[in-house]
Amino acid sequence: MPTPRDRSRAGSTGKLIAFTVALVMTVVACGGESDDADDGKGGGGGGKGLERASVTVAALPLADDAPLYLARDRGLFEKEGLDVRIQPVQQSIQALPALSKGQVDVIASANYVTFLQAHEKGTLDLRILAEGARVAPHMMDVLVPEDSDIRSVADLKGKKVAVNILNNIQSLTLNAILGRQGAGRPEYRQIAFPQMGVALEKGQVDAVHAVEPFNSAIRKQLNARVLVDGGSAPVENIPISGYVTTGDYASENPRTAAAFRRAIAAAAEIAGRDQDAVRAELPKYTKVTADQAESIRLPAYPVTSDASELRRLTELMKEQGLLKKTIDPGTLLVE
Repeated sequence: MPTPRDRSRAGSTGKLIAFTVALVMTVVACGGESDDADDGKGGGGGGKGLERASVTVAALPLADDAPLYLARDRGLFEKEGLDVRIQPVQQSIQALPALSKGQVDVIASANYVTFLQAHEKGTLDLRILAEGARVAPHMMDVLVPEDSDIRSVADLKGKKVAVNILNNIQSLTLNAILGRQGAGRPEYRQIAFPQMGVALEKGQVDAVHAVEPFNSAIRKQLNARVLVDGGSAPVENIPISGYVTTGDYASENPRTAAAFRRAIAAAAEIAGRDQDAVRAELPKYTKVTADQAESIRLPAYPVTSDASELRRLTELMKEQGLLKKTIDPGTLLVE
C-alpha cells in the first residue's frame, strides 16, 4: 500500500491493535446438558434414540457461527437431546487433525475451499452437515487508504493485496470479480485479519481484503475507502463456510447428525429473519462490544443446504486451479 497515514492519524494504530487483539480472544462456551441425554462421557445416546448425546464442535469467533451459539443459548440443541460442547479455535484448519482423529465431531464455519481441497487430496473424508454462511453485500471488502491512487479495480493489477490465507476464498472470489470486469490480478500477501489494518497504515500492502468485523474496524480507524464489494457479481450469495464432519461420523451417527442439523436450521431461520438476535449474540462469544456489533455487516444464513449453490463454488475452484477434478457437492451433503 501507499505510505503510512499522516501524523494526525498515527494514534489510531494503537486503538486498532487493541481492538483487533481483543476481537480474536474468545470465551469458552459450553452447552448445557439436557434431561434426555447422558453426560456424553461414554459416548452413549440420550432418551431420543440418538447414537450419542454429546457433540464436540470446534468453532471460530466469527459472525458465521452465530447460529451455533443461538442454538446453544436458546435451547435448540437441548430440545433435540444434544449436549453440544464448543471448543474455540482461531482457524478452522487448526481443527482438521482433531476432526480426523475423532477428537472433535464437527467443525463450524469451516471454510469450504480448504476442506474441499483436503477431501480431494484424500486427507479428509469430508461430509457437510449444514451450510454455515454465504456471502452478503459488504460483509467483506477490498479497502484502500483514503488518499490512495487506486481508484478502480483496474488499478489493482500487480498491486499488493492482503488476504488472510493464500489461495483461498478471498483470492478466489476477488479473482472472479476482477475477471468479470476484465481487470488484471493483484499480488496477494498473506496477513492475518487482526494485522491487516496496521499493514495498510504502514504501507506494507496497497489494499486489504478484510471480512467483518475487521472490515468495519479498519474503515473506522483508518478512514479507509471501499474499493470493491467482495460480495459483488459473479460471487453474490456464494457459499463460504459450513458445518463439516467426516464420513465415518456421519454414517455411524445418522440420528445424532440429523438432530444437530435440525437445531442449526432452526437457529439459522432465527438469524435470517432477526439480525438483532445475531448482533446480541456476537458479544457473547467474541470480544466485539454491543456497540461494535451494531455496525457489522452480517453474512447470509441459509436454512437448508443447496448442492447447486455449492457447485458454483467447486466450479470456480476448478476454474482457478484450486481443485484438479470436478467434485459433486451433492455427494458430500448429509441428508
